[in-house]
Amino acid sequence: MKVGIPKEIKNNENRVGMTPAGVAELIRHGHKVSVQHTAGEGSGFYDDEYRNVGADILPTIEDVYAWADMIVKVKEPIEPEYPLIRNGQVVFTYFHFACDEELTLAMQKSGAVCIAYETVEKKDRSLPLLIPMSEVAGRMAALNGAYYLQRTKGGKGKMMMGVPGVKPAKVLVLGGGTVGEASARIAAGMGADVIITDISLPRLKQLSVEMPANVHTLYSSEHNIKNELRDTDVVIGSVLVPGDAAPKLITRDMLKLMQPGSVLVDVAIDQGGCFETSHPTTHSEPTYMVDGILHYAVANIPGAVPNTSTYALTNATLRYAVSLADKGWEQACRDDEALKKGVNMAYGKITYEAVANVWGLEYTPLEL
Repeated sequence: MKVGIPKEIKNNENRVGMTPAGVAELIRHGHKVSVQHTAGEGSGFYDDEYRNVGADILPTIEDVYAWADMIVKVKEPIEPEYPLIRNGQVVFTYFHFACDEELTLAMQKSGAVCIAYETVEKKDRSLPLLIPMSEVAGRMAALNGAYYLQRTKGGKGKMMMGVPGVKPAKVLVLGGGTVGEASARIAAGMGADVIITDISLPRLKQLSVEMPANVHTLYSSEHNIKNELRDTDVVIGSVLVPGDAAPKLITRDMLKLMQPGSVLVDVAIDQGGCFETSHPTTHSEPTYMVDGILHYAVANIPGAVPNTSTYALTNATLRYAVSLADKGWEQACRDDEALKKGVNMAYGKITYEAVANVWGLEYTPLEL
């Protein structure tokens, strides 16, 4: 199979779809790989490193899309890429269709086979291709929360860990999944007073046993969240419904309960955000104010640490990319139920029910 790795063109997205080591593995399996010129530079991987493992370097993004049977990338295609994607071409990346109707309709029109990292799901309901970036995003969320608490950045001027005789900041983490756990651990490690919420009692029990002593668990309900907001300094939103839009756990009216300069970090923004007042931001303009509350809603948080992120992502995606290339997407999905759940769209048909429901479009089971 001919596998293409284009350069990411989303704002300040410096990750690349695959490391040179990952490319070497595809080539070892007998596949051809072409990488766009300078695609890996933002992550610290240079053209010669890809050439040295047997890849070809193509000059433009148009060349890569035109040549490849399968595209492996990081972020969802954006408008300049839409006309480059063709019928039957496999595109293996993060899509997050549930928060982008324009993208959904464009990919439906293209007829491509869209396999979304974020909905590849194992029998235990774990999300193997979302976990590595969730771990990065969760860690970064806590770091960014601490950074934007600085008065010079728009926050209330509190230090996350406090000092002797002065209380630390209070951090409320909404959602006890991979992002939430990572955020809570980093915030706790900085010395903050942390509360983590979830609707799963077994998960809360697990977190209460495994987390540091300065992390406390709380059942997630509107009443409980409102009570905590009154003296919370940083809220990290990390709620995920695979393939669907995130629920809005904090409304605009609830912002009135918070102290001016408090910080909201919405890690769920890729799925529409879990704060009513959230809208996607970029690394170049990461924050904005609503009613005195600072919002950070960068849609590609791991893009700030692209070297670490690209290694972590390739470690997770490579076995699936090799399977798709070795067997073709149809046989690979027949052989792997987890990968099958990643197919959100094929030949203009929406094959992931949650995506179809969000936009009121027709759902076609993949078997049909």
